[in-house]
Amino acid sequence: MANHENNRQKNSRWKIRPRGSNWGDFGPDDQKGRLNLLTPEKVMQGVAEVKEGKSFCLSLPLDYPGGNSVNPKRHPPQLRPTYHEGHEYYNMAWSKLVPGLTDVSADDVAIIHTQYSTQWDSLAHFGGEFDAMDDGTPERMYYNGFRAGTDVMALDDGDFEGVAAHQLGIHNMAETCVQGRAVMLDFHAHYGDERVRVNYDMLEKIMADDAIEIEPGDMLLIHTGWGQMILEMNLDPDAEKLHRSCAVLDSLDPKILEWVTDSGIAVIASDNMAVEDIGGPPRQNIKGSRLPLHEHCLFKLGIHLGEIWYLTELAGWLRENERSRLLLTAPPLRLTGAVGSPVMPVGTV
Repeated sequence: MANHENNRQKNSRWKIRPRGSNWGDFGPDDQKGRLNLLTPEKVMQGVAEVKEGKSFCLSLPLDYPGGNSVNPKRHPPQLRPTYHEGHEYYNMAWSKLVPGLTDVSADDVAIIHTQYSTQWDSLAHFGGEFDAMDDGTPERMYYNGFRAGTDVMALDDGDFEGVAAHQLGIHNMAETCVQGRAVMLDFHAHYGDERVRVNYDMLEKIMADDAIEIEPGDMLLIHTGWGQMILEMNLDPDAEKLHRSCAVLDSLDPKILEWVTDSGIAVIASDNMAVEDIGGPPRQNIKGSRLPLHEHCLFKLGIHLGEIWYLTELAGWLRENERSRLLLTAPPLRLTGAVGSPVMPVGTV
């Protein structure tokens, strides 16, 4: 408590913190959140889980799901050629420039929505309106009191429009390397493709039935089968079917949020969209967040969320071998100022 009070005194961005948050606990200017729990000891615990030397690719191809019906604001990557001295630098014969040379070269540009496919959310992805200065005026802000419009801002200098998360950008996550012990919860093994909102009692039963133990600093993986369903749709997704299939965390159950707090997990990644139910039961006169788990994790606790991973092959191997733990290596792109990033996670057992 003393350390927290000292952090409060030194922090000029907020006088009070959201109820249930850990703002200031890792320092007044912390931008890594619960990734601070990925200590060398947690890395060694992850390494100790490598017994077979077998690795699993936990990313979908980054052009999946395909189209933008699953999430209308996000579109598939586009690859375009670069140019060199007026020539399209793709299958370019250097003999065009220098007679006698035999080289052929290709170079391309990727236009990519950073959260289209397998991804990490940075702590600048989701915030809230909160009266952190206790002056009666809520402000738009993100984890640890960093402000929208200054720390996370849109840019417009007349010639260029862009965005930049000067604070809380995904590069902060990349610098931690995101490597350590992960634990798999296999919702699909219990519920198949059925759309189920997993509340705390259901979660507790799954963990008891599968003898799952989660310790502070562990990274949580949740297999629902949604990623496998996307893969099998072969770039022609049935968005309606996807959004009514496979298990999701019931973030309207306050005990789920309490469990996330008490468990000490460092990050959460799932093979579905948003980890929690983005549709959920009908809600009238909503007050507070429309995505309680996003608010709780990204805004209050500094827990990065991974979405649309590919976990089916790994989950099957772990179940067959009566295991639930592994070494996870999953850094995002070190893309300064981005609020999200594609990721190519690797699970090693």
